[in-house]
Amino acid sequence: MNFEVLDDFNGLKMSFISNNSGGYISKNKYLFEKIELTHLNQFILEQAVFGTPIFKLGSGGVNILMISGIHGNELPSQLASLRLLNELINTKLENTVYIIPFAAPKATMNNERTLNSRDLNRSAHIKNSLSNLIMQAIDELDVNFVGDFHSTAKNSNPGFESVFSSRNPSPESCLIANYISAQMGSKVISFEFAGKIYKGAVEDVCNLKGVPAVTGEVLSPFALVGKGSDEKSLMQMKSFLSYFGIFFKK
Repeated sequence: MNFEVLDDFNGLKMSFISNNSGGYISKNKYLFEKIELTHLNQFILEQAVFGTPIFKLGSGGVNILMISGIHGNELPSQLASLRLLNELINTKLENTVYIIPFAAPKATMNNERTLNSRDLNRSAHIKNSLSNLIMQAIDELDVNFVGDFHSTAKNSNPGFESVFSSRNPSPESCLIANYISAQMGSKVISFEFAGKIYKGAVEDVCNLKGVPAVTGEVLSPFALVGKGSDEKSLMQMKSFLSYFGIFFKK
């Protein structure tokens, strides 16, 4: 995977996971109206038209991947990812952080859970699905840890702020989830073995491959940014990063 250096943004680097998933984020008014149109955010929205962009910050240390927008209608984490990127470009990093702010821009544009009728969090094991292309990138980039950030609505699954993890075969998944829970009170949902309950989730496929991963969930109505939900998602992301010694100025 070849990354282009973006000189306008403190050496931020960018590549694409797929060129077949692009969409106009600005057409999703419920998300777009919440986005601060910084120079970086405008650039990211422009790139999302052409596919799924992935951004790289820092070098050395452990390789960390953060994903949002696996479900296009889960908006808080996608908004939070933009805010995180704007902060990280001004943060000195001793690890390597990859961020996918919009996993499926077309699905986000349409404010839909699925991409072309496919649930990307049930198809990470299906060769060349978009979420499987993310898995291929995880292999190629030698990613060590993954955080996949979502939102959940009341009366859905799980329906409350939480962090999914599994005890086997990647036990550090649970350690990360417990760490986030201790920091901000998100309820830990831990399974004995990855992939037994849900097949094809990005988190589970990562854990099965020996890459410790968690899924963060914050509470928000689907297809909307619930009050304070983007801030909660950003807090989960920062808590995840602090597990690896990446901290932010208050």
